[in-house]
Amino acid sequence: MRATELKLSEEDKSELQRVARTGTISARAVMRSKMILMAADGLTNTEIGERLGVSRQNVARWRTRFTVMGIAGIKRDAPRSGRKPQISAKRVKKIVLMTTSEKPANATDWSTRSMANATGISEASVRRIWKKHGLKPHLSRTFKLSNDRLFAEKVEDIVGLYLNPPAHALVLSVDEKCQVQALDRTQPGLPIKKGRCGTMTHDYKRYVPKHRHQEWLKFLRLIDQSTPQEKELHLIMDNYSAHKHAAVQAWLQSHPRIKVHFTPTSASWLNMVERFFRDLSQNRLKHGCFKGVSELIEAIDQYIDNHNAAPKPFIWTAKASDILEKVKRARDKLTTLQSL
Repeated sequence: MRATELKLSEEDKSELQRVARTGTISARAVMRSKMILMAADGLTNTEIGERLGVSRQNVARWRTRFTVMGIAGIKRDAPRSGRKPQISAKRVKKIVLMTTSEKPANATDWSTRSMANATGISEASVRRIWKKHGLKPHLSRTFKLSNDRLFAEKVEDIVGLYLNPPAHALVLSVDEKCQVQALDRTQPGLPIKKGRCGTMTHDYKRYVPKHRHQEWLKFLRLIDQSTPQEKELHLIMDNYSAHKHAAVQAWLQSHPRIKVHFTPTSASWLNMVERFFRDLSQNRLKHGCFKGVSELIEAIDQYIDNHNAAPKPFIWTAKASDILEKVKRARDKLTTLQSL
């Protein structure tokens, strides 16, 4: 078959000659430009291939591509289909199904090694498949649905305080962080250094601060004394026993400006102070060592002072209806699983 005759515009010819002469453009682009210039001079594909040391088929391919796409078509390689997948789609689907619905024989969850052994593929392949499908079998999140009969009412009440606080009033999230303990390691740890992480002993000495209703009353009195007396106070708190002690209830009755709003049972996440507690634990207490309660209090006070130097407010954005709908979906799913 005779090759298609090429006719070049002066602009295309000038550009091809520039590319063919330059030393700063890829050798592939230079070679293709020479092919097209020779083709425009009337040489056949075979003659061009012999002069440039390439196959006739190669010349024909780029001649055709120039005819269709012009200069832009020879400046870049043609798109390739890529390497054929070594693992079939059917096999990938099976691995995803095993990951999400089965358990290994001798473990609670899959690892890349156990899945690779079970399916006959490499660990790297398992890792790629999991990453592509967003699977992380080594991770889990804890949850608990509240069984509080007044769950919806309490959610609407507290979220209403966050989103639409009453005028001439203060809304405060208050709580005791009972898990905070002054822990000191039994032996000094080694500092972090190049090639080695820091170390600390697995055991510790425990110095436990008190969390009684007396301490809670002391805290309530401090809030009462530290806030403008003409303002109504709305305190959001959880159902810790100290918060509902008879002495605490009696004191609240004698201070009618203070209104208490209890979070639903098993739903302390509804109290925004928990967000601050999380940051405090993660950033300051998790790897800390304290030789007594006084050192623990000092560390917490220091963290609060540093936080308040450039504070960023925690802003509640979720609507009560969105929360209730999400909880409803979770409860429906849990009911379905329990019925199986």
